[in-house]
This record gives sequence, structure tokens and C-alpha cells, in this order.
Amino acid sequence: MIKINKKINSFNKIITTEGDKSISIRWALLASQAEGKSIARNILKSEDILNALKCLKKLGVKIKLLKNKCEIQGLGINGYKYKNGTVLDAGNSGTLARLIIGLLVHSKKKIKLVGDKSLSKRDFIRVIQPLKKFGANFDSNNGKLPIIIKGTSKPKSIFYEEKKGSAQCKSAVMFASLNTEGNTIIKAKKSRNHTELFFKNLKLPIKIEKKKNFDIITLSKTKKIPPLNYNIPSDISSSAFFMVLTALTKNSKLIIKNVNINSSRTGVIKILKLMGIKVKYKNIKIYKGEKIANIQIESAKYIKPINCSPKLNSSAIDEFLVIFLLAAKANGISYFKNLSELNQKESPRLKWGSKILNYIGIKNITTNDSIKIFGNPKIKLNKKIIIKNYLEDHRVFMTSVIAALVFGGNWCIHDKHSIKTSFPSFLRIVNELRK
Repeated sequence: MIKINKKINSFNKIITTEGDKSISIRWALLASQAEGKSIARNILKSEDILNALKCLKKLGVKIKLLKNKCEIQGLGINGYKYKNGTVLDAGNSGTLARLIIGLLVHSKKKIKLVGDKSLSKRDFIRVIQPLKKFGANFDSNNGKLPIIIKGTSKPKSIFYEEKKGSAQCKSAVMFASLNTEGNTIIKAKKSRNHTELFFKNLKLPIKIEKKKNFDIITLSKTKKIPPLNYNIPSDISSSAFFMVLTALTKNSKLIIKNVNINSSRTGVIKILKLMGIKVKYKNIKIYKGEKIANIQIESAKYIKPINCSPKLNSSAIDEFLVIFLLAAKANGISYFKNLSELNQKESPRLKWGSKILNYIGIKNITTNDSIKIFGNPKIKLNKKIIIKNYLEDHRVFMTSVIAALVFGGNWCIHDKHSIKTSFPSFLRIVNELRK
């Protein structure tokens, strides 16, 4: 556990957060299907990524994880080599579990996919249903892990309508289409588009028609994937915790270097600006289709409440817990809706957002898909707060740490090892800012 009983002092610093998790996992999975050696620098070395590499090794892929880079010797499309009944453990990673299934619809032997306690409670029907259309067979625990997959040697192209704004479901179908005859067509609600950018950059057969509320993605059979050499940018979801910490800490300023500001991920920036926070991009550049910049943020003297448009939900889905802390100190009532997807994460996050607000004395009204937060700019804490039994959700832990640093009180936050899932250096950076 970690104990925090002192608010953070003002700071003016420059930091770098770790590599983007979404890009790190997608790079590893695609590199495993490429022909030749792929190299990534600044790959995130969290448990989610290490579990991805372990799974790929079990599928016969040769991997070297060095101090400053990762090398993967790809086996080509549908080139995995493994024994019947091989067990893959995705740990806590929903991204890994859902995406790797897409690459296994062609598996000639049975594969069992398992995960930890938290992942085993999450819904996989959303990926099983479309992937069944390719011709693969699935045996699951009522749509949850463990799942046994037996692929098909002649996958059929499909039409799939993705209605939830889930990049994981969309990407699973995209991966499944790699070795499928004919055209697979996806009508997808807007969501993060890292997989599409990878496909475009690798010159794989993909066409995208952008509509107002959805994209039409057409994919044809891929003959081969070239090696992927990639310098992975910093993760905006990890950076968001320090953006909010800065915004809520008097007389503070922060620059976060080399952050991925892909427009499908910057909902948190838009929300911060709407709430009156000064955020600027510096040194913007495009790298392999991804937009990258340094982010400069300053503390706020006055925080505006927000009636948050659901159009921002998918591009800020991993940041809402810490955004709720901004709403807690806003001068008025903030409202967030259509957030049922938050409860499909590592823990029921909408419920945990409400719990944390209750702990710090902020009135809120929560339904199964919305939360109304009654901000209090003058909030001060001097009580003891204990955070535990949250299914070791890394974002609950990090949100609690930020709350402790900005609101005060005497906090005891259990299971600090949970940050190893996505952001192992989180507490080291916190300590840098506290110096």
C-alpha cells in the first residue's frame, strides 16, 4: 500500500511518460505476423505488454526485449507454431485478449485464452459474435474467459457493424481479415484509430470512408506484412493524470514531452479546455500517421463545470476517472452521460468514480451510465480515506493518488503494484514532482 498525508506543493517541471500502451500492443501483434525483424524503441514495459510478448512466444515467435528496444522476428501471416491446447494468459489486458483472438480465427489447433480475476469478469461476447462469422469456433464461460478457440482454414469475409465505439472490437475484426478472401467491411462508430494508421503506414489493403458519426472500413486479403520499425510515443492516458494534477495544484506548470495526440485519443484535452484549463501543444509533428507533440499545461484559478457531450466519450474513455476530480473542484454542476462502457473496464469504473467522490465529500448522483457531480471549489479534507478491493484497477489507484495530492486528507491506498499493468514509473514521476 501507499500512504499519502500531505498535499503536493506547486511545481514547474518537464517530464516524459512511458510508451503508448495501445500502440505497443498493436505493434507487437502486427510484428509477429510480419515477414522479417521488426524493432520498436520506447515500447511500454508494463505487465500488459510483457504478457503480450509471453503469449507471442508461446505461439512460436522469437522476441528479444532489450534495455532500449524490442526485437520481434515475425512468422508471416497465419504463421504461428504451437501445440494443440496451448494456453495463452492475457493477464489484465483486455486489449491484448480481444485483439489476439482476431489473429487466431485461422488457428488450426485449439488454443485456450485465460486472464486474471478482473479480466475474467469482462465481456467477450462483443468479439466472439463477429469473429464467429469468419467461421471460427469458440467455447466460452457464458461469453467470458476462459475461451477455447478453434479456427477455420477457410475464413469467410464478413460485414460487421460496431455500435459501441470499441476500438478493441473493431481491431479484432481487422486482424481477422488479414488472411481472408474477399472484402471484409466494418461500419464502425468513431473510436481510436491506431490499427487503421498501422494498416495505412504498412500499405496493407484498406479503404476508409469517413462519415459524420461512423467510418466504413473495407479490408482485402493481405499477402504479406513488411517489418515494422517504430519509435513509440508517450501515452496520453498516462499523461492525463499529471495534466489534472497540474490543473488542480496552485501556481504550477508542466510540460509532458513527445505525447501521442491522435485525434481519437484527445477527448481529455478538449474536456480540460472546456473546463477552463490552459493546455497548449508545442513542436507538433506527424510520425507514421500519428500526431505527436509536447503538451504544456498550467494550473487553473477557476474551473468551469461541464455538460460533457457524449461525442467526446470514446476519445476520453480511459481518462474519465481523473476528469471527475476536475469536476469535483468546478464551480457548479457537471454532467457526464452514456458512460456504460466505463463499467466494461478493469473494474466498474463509473461506480468507483462515484465512490472516490463520496470519500472526498463531493455530492454526486450516479446511474448505470451517467454521473452528475456537484463541484465544490473550496473542498478541503482532513479525514482518513482507505481505497481497497477495487479489482486492482490501475486507473482507480492512480486517480486516488492524484486525489490525495490535491485534496489533502490521510489516504491509505492498497495494491500499489496495480500500476505495473500500464504505468510502472507512475510513482517515480509523482515523487519527482513532489521534490
